[in-house]
Amino acid sequence: MVYSSKIRKCFSLGVCLVAIFIFSSLGYARAAELIMFEQAGCAWCETFDREIAPIYPKTAEGRRAPLRRVNIDHPVPSDLAFVEVERLAPVFVLVHNGQEIGRIRGYPGEDHFWGLLGALMKKLDAVTTGGEPVSPVEKTLRPVG
Repeated sequence: MVYSSKIRKCFSLGVCLVAIFIFSSLGYARAAELIMFEQAGCAWCETFDREIAPIYPKTAEGRRAPLRRVNIDHPVPSDLAFVEVERLAPVFVLVHNGQEIGRIRGYPGEDHFWGLLGALMKKLDAVTTGGEPVSPVEKTLRPVG
């Protein structure tokens, strides 16, 4: 009886530690987001949706800073109150832990978008690693897999 009680306690402790590890990992992975401020009927938003949106989650950038859409005609979510919203659509704002890292105003086309996003990711590297470069695999600008 004593052994089964100890085993249950150890098992419970192990489950708790695994849960903490998983949740802390998820929290880290979601610390950065690419916020897309969009508007219904926006032709450039629709072009982005055709050219980038389907592949973005498959890229290193998309995994590091998932895309989150916010309609500029609706109230801004309270967790984004620190972001200055423009009346232009689309605007892409890279945020990390309640701080704006940088933004891309408008959708400049596929090639320019990836280049500008790459520059924002370098700024994110500087914020998150104290200026240390991230491995080349994380800087891939094209879809992987």
